[in-house]
Amino acid sequence: MKVLVIGGAGYIGSHVVKELMACGHKVTVFDNLSSGLKQNLFKENDFIKGDILNVKNLEKAFERGFDAFIHLAAFKAVGESMIYPEKYSVNNINGTLNILNAAVKHNCNYMVFSSTAAVFGEPQYVPVDEEHPKNPENYYGFTKLKIEEFMKWYDQLKGLKFAALRYFNAAGYDPEGVLYGLEQNPANLLPVIMETACGKREKMSVFGSDYPTRDGTCIRDYIHVSDLASAHVKALEYISSKNESITLNLGTGNGITVTEMLEAARRITGKEIKADYVGRRPGDPAQLTAKSDLAQKVLNWSAKFSDVDTLVSSTWNAYRKFFKL
Repeated sequence: MKVLVIGGAGYIGSHVVKELMACGHKVTVFDNLSSGLKQNLFKENDFIKGDILNVKNLEKAFERGFDAFIHLAAFKAVGESMIYPEKYSVNNINGTLNILNAAVKHNCNYMVFSSTAAVFGEPQYVPVDEEHPKNPENYYGFTKLKIEEFMKWYDQLKGLKFAALRYFNAAGYDPEGVLYGLEQNPANLLPVIMETACGKREKMSVFGSDYPTRDGTCIRDYIHVSDLASAHVKALEYISSKNESITLNLGTGNGITVTEMLEAARRITGKEIKADYVGRRPGDPAQLTAKSDLAQKVLNWSAKFSDVDTLVSSTWNAYRKFFKL
C-alpha cells in the first residue's frame, strides 16, 4: 500500500515507518519537523515538509494519491495541555479536521489514528477495556476523545474507515538500534530519567508519592514503541482488508510504578539519577493499565518488547548512541 505517515519523523512515527517498510509498504512522510527529526527519516522514503494547520500543504500531499494514512501529529504533554488548552485545541483538533477533510477529498479512506488512554480519565476499574467510560481528566485526553468522535462521523458520512489505537504510555527505542533520534523537550517519564542519567538534567521530579499504589507513585502500562509500531501496521492491514473501523487499547496489562522504572534505570545505567519526590500533578490518575484482549484477538497482536528491562535498556542504548557516551 501507498501510505502517508503524518508525523513520521517523530519518535513513534519513525518506528511506525520502519515497520511499514519492513512489511513491504511504500511510505511518504509528512512532518513540519517541529519535534520530529531529519535524522529519523529513511532515504528510501519520500518526505514532504508541511504543517497540518496549513490546508494547502495537506492538499498537495494528498493529491499524490495514497491508499491510507497514519496520523501521529499531535501535541501530547499532559501538563502543558492543562496550562495552554488553546494550543492543543488548534493543533490537535483543528489540525486533525484539516487532515480528515483533505483525505476524504482525495479518496484516501483508510486511517490509523494515534489515540491515548487519557480518554478514560481516572479508571473506575483496571485493567481498562475499550468499553470503559470516557471521562478525560486532562485537556490532551479531551482533544483525543473529540477526534475519535469526529472519525466516527466521517466513517458514517464519508466512508472513512479508521483504527483508533489507544496507547498506554509509549516507551523504549528500536531494539535494533537503527533509530536513536531523541525526542525534543520530552515530558514522559523514561526520557526524563535518561536525561538525568546522562547529566543533561541535574535531577528529576517524581510527581506524587502518596497515591494508593504499592509504593505511593503512579502506576502506568508502558508499551514499547516497536510493539506499537507493529500494532499500527496490523491495524492498517485489518481495516483495509475488512473495510471496517476498529477502536483498540494497546498495552500489556502489567503496571510499572514510577519508582520501579527509576530503580530499574539506576540498575541498568549504573547512574545515581537524583530524583525529588514532589506533589501530585493535576490530571494524573493513580493507576492506568490496559486490557488488550481485543487487539490480541482482532489483530493477532501482543507486546514482545515491553518488559521493564527492555524498555530501559533500549532507551539507554539510544541515549548513549545519540550523546556518544
